[in-house]
Amino acid sequence: MKTLWQHCNAATMANGTYSIIEDAAIVTREGFIEWIGPRQQVPAGEYGHTIGLDGAWVTPGLIDCHTHTVFGGNRSGEFEQRLQGVSYAEIAAAGGGIASTVRATRAASEDELFASARQRLLNLLRDGVTTVEIKSGYGLSLESERKILRVIRRLGQELPVTVRSTCLAAHALPPEYKDRADDYIEHICTHMLPALAAEGLVDAVDAFCEYLAFSPEQVERVFKVAQQLGLPVKLHAEQLSSLHGSSLAARYQALSADHLEFMTEEDAVAMAQSGTVAVLLPGAFYFLRETQLPPMEALREHGVKIAIASDLNPGTSPGLSLRLMLNMACTLFRMTPEEALAGVTQHAATALGLGESHGSLEPGKVADFVAWNIDRPADLAYWLGGDLDKRVVRNGVEL
Repeated sequence: MKTLWQHCNAATMANGTYSIIEDAAIVTREGFIEWIGPRQQVPAGEYGHTIGLDGAWVTPGLIDCHTHTVFGGNRSGEFEQRLQGVSYAEIAAAGGGIASTVRATRAASEDELFASARQRLLNLLRDGVTTVEIKSGYGLSLESERKILRVIRRLGQELPVTVRSTCLAAHALPPEYKDRADDYIEHICTHMLPALAAEGLVDAVDAFCEYLAFSPEQVERVFKVAQQLGLPVKLHAEQLSSLHGSSLAARYQALSADHLEFMTEEDAVAMAQSGTVAVLLPGAFYFLRETQLPPMEALREHGVKIAIASDLNPGTSPGLSLRLMLNMACTLFRMTPEEALAGVTQHAATALGLGESHGSLEPGKVADFVAWNIDRPADLAYWLGGDLDKRVVRNGVEL
C-alpha cells in the first residue's frame, strides 16, 4: 500500500547538501521511499493514505552516530568537584573517573541498565533521532561487555529507533589488568571479540587510541581481529594528542575516526582517500572546555565527510540533545547549519555503514523522516534547547 505525504518543503540532504524541494511530496511503500519530488509531479496511481503535512519542513530522520548510552551510575558529583577546583587526577586517584562508571556498570543488572539507558535514549528520540549508534566499553570484561551489548540490542527491539551496536572493549584498562595493557588487548583479541561476535551482538568494533588509553600498535591488533571476524572498525582518535590514530583508522578503511581535535593535514588526506568519516563531538569539546579546534579547513579542503554526534556519556559529554550539538558545531567549530545538518543525516549514516539506506530523502531509502514546524532548515541549528513541534515518521509509519 502506498502513502502520499504532501504539502511540505523537503531538505532531502542528498549529496550532503540541503537539496531543497519546495512544495514537495513523498510517496512511501512498505517502509521505503518510492518517489520524492514537486507535488505537481506526483505519479498517478492509487494511494492507500494521503497525509497533509501543513507546510512543514521535512528532513531525514536524525542520526546520532556516536553515543555511550548504556552505563551505570552518575558522575554529576565529579562535575561539581571539578568546578570546585579538584583535579581530574585527584578524582581518579580517589576511585572516580571512568573507574567509577565501570564499577557501577558491572554492579548493575541488565534490567537496571536498560531502564536508565531507555530514559536517556528517549530524550534523543524527542529530538527527531531515528537511528543511533551505542557503544559498550564500561564493562571491560567479557561478562559485563556482553551485558551492555545485550542491553543495546534490547533497546533497538523495544524502542522505535534503529540501533547499531559497537563493541568498545578497548576503551580503558580494567583494574584487574593494571599495568598490563598488552595482556588486556590479548584478552580482547582472543576471547572477548570472537565470543561477542559469535553471539551476534556486534555491528562494529571501536577502540580508544590515546596516550592515556591504548597505543596505535595495540589498537592495530584489535583491528586485525575485527577484520578477521568481518566487522568494520571505528576509532576514538586525536582527542588529546596526535598519535595519527586517524591515519591508522584510514589504513583499515574504518567507517569513522572520532573527536580529531589534534589530527594533522596528513591524517585528513588519509581519511579522504579511504572514505573514513570524521565524526566531531562538540559536546565533549564544550564540557571539557577544550581550546584545540579540529582542523576544519583541512577536512573541507580534502573533502572528508564530517558527521556530528552527541557522544552521550557520563564523564565528558552528558548530552541528551543531538539538536543542541548542531548549534555547538556551528558556534564552536564554525560549521554552517547546512554542514551540521548533513553531519547528523547523510554523513552520520555513512559513519555507521548505512549510507546506502539511510540519511537522505531519496527513492529506495528507508522512509525515516521528520516534519518540522519551522521556518527554514537552519532553525534546527538555531534554536537552543526546547522541543520543536514535529511529526516523526519511521519506516513509513508516523510515530
